[in-house]
Amino acid sequence: MKAIDVRETVAALPEAWSSRVLGEVGTARVKVLRMDELPGEEEAHGTPEALFVLDGRLELSVGGAIVSVGPGELYLVPAGVKHAVRAGSRGTLVILDA
Repeated sequence: MKAIDVRETVAALPEAWSSRVLGEVGTARVKVLRMDELPGEEEAHGTPEALFVLDGRLELSVGGAIVSVGPGELYLVPAGVKHAVRAGSRGTLVILDA
């Protein structure tokens, strides 16, 4: 298998917030998406979720708290915790979920 160019994959996505699965590690999926400044719906998952900002900034509301995640930073959302993307989020986001 060859290396995956994450930025090239993101640039080829048809629209923002449309994720693409890059691969799987055990039961976890590695996904990538492009953020476009628009907010997202609040959600919660049955398993933890890792959010890694490759470039740009991810603005979140997590359990009522405001969280800002910058380039090169990773944020872990625990299972069952409600979270939502806030307006102003932009750039490339890598997600690891099960």
